[in-house]
Amino acid sequence: MRVALVSCVKSKRATPSPAKDLYTSELFQRMRKYAESISDRWYILSAEHGVLEPDQVISPYECTLNRMDRAARLRWADRVKAQLVDKMPERAEVIVLAGERYRNGLLPFLRDLGHTVRVPLEGLSFGRQLQRLGELLSTETQSTS
Repeated sequence: MRVALVSCVKSKRATPSPAKDLYTSELFQRMRKYAESISDRWYILSAEHGVLEPDQVISPYECTLNRMDRAARLRWADRVKAQLVDKMPERAEVIVLAGERYRNGLLPFLRDLGHTVRVPLEGLSFGRQLQRLGELLSTETQSTS
């Protein structure tokens, strides 16, 4: 079983929407498309809500991990861990499409649970992330044709 975790982004619709449609940036759209193409399940890591189901309707919000202090980020990670325990199948392959602040604390936790973890965008600049997602989507499209 393969599960993808996709981080939220700043740009959002102005009205309540399913989480998968709330975030409007090109980066999120590409991460979503890649997650949908390669995983059996995917979830959104939200700074406000923790772990979101893609179809879960939420209102726009302004919370970001980048504005949280270290203690608040640790509390967020603890909340996400508790939510993931209930959602993750045993020994899944987990694809993490999220920045460092979203990954901190989660990767060791996932590995300790016995999951294989991959971070295909690790260390890439914003522009390079978009480029790499395009490459990954192109490869995935070719392999399913």
